[in-house]
Amino acid sequence: MGHLDGKVAVVTGAGRLRGIGRAAAVALAQQGADIVVTGTGRDPVTFPSDEKQMSWRDITSTAEQVRAEGVRCLEVVCDVTIAREVNHVIDQAMERFGRIDVLVNNAAGPRGDDRVPVVDIDEDVFRRVVDIKVHGSFLFSKAVGRVLIRQNAGTPDVGGSIVNISSIAGRRGSANTAAYNAANFAIHGFTQALAHEMAPYKVTVNAVCPGPVDTSRMDAVRDAQGGWEASAARVPLGRVASDDDIGRVITWLCSPDASLITGQAINVNGGMHMD
Repeated sequence: MGHLDGKVAVVTGAGRLRGIGRAAAVALAQQGADIVVTGTGRDPVTFPSDEKQMSWRDITSTAEQVRAEGVRCLEVVCDVTIAREVNHVIDQAMERFGRIDVLVNNAAGPRGDDRVPVVDIDEDVFRRVVDIKVHGSFLFSKAVGRVLIRQNAGTPDVGGSIVNISSIAGRRGSANTAAYNAANFAIHGFTQALAHEMAPYKVTVNAVCPGPVDTSRMDAVRDAQGGWEASAARVPLGRVASDDDIGRVITWLCSPDASLITGQAINVNGGMHMD
């Protein structure tokens, strides 16, 4: 018996083999939740080598891992910045499962052209980073929030959970990361505001702030810094997180054990940032 038996969770940005979204979806499934996974429908040409070698198929492969845990899974390609597509995901989820209890806002733009000084960032690149992280989290939270409020009408003990994925970059600014800093700092204010609004319905809203995580999104950083061993040397606990480490924390925040925790930004970074 899992603490999410009979519940339904929506996880955005869940198409990567080594990714927080996939790990969260599987961890939530292991606790009994049926899962809805979204992704952008990436072109296989752009897949990292490990995904190509094992014929990974984006959210379809994530859905297979979820179903292997004995639960149901719905996969939907979605651009999180387009309200029509977000609402379609929620409509599909409700048609298939009849309820939604958990939302994990994990979708984020790829690293790359945004990692330059402010004076050199292309306006469209800056806008896209913020749009995916902040606007995407807003659109999904708005749509799922309405479902959670309806579900809790007259039955306030039903509750629910929203988890926004932020970063250590939402805790402190650094050179050449202004767009990413802006997006993740915004997530913290959004999380606190939404936590106040959803509290009457017993819905918790929190953010998770990872440090370095061994995901494909971070491969360029790993390679530039000489491997994860070099990155781990900067972490007080001496290791870089896995995507499964973050997935387990997300799942715990959706459990009864965390039912009094809301409006928080939880550091999961091995001690790299401590406030």
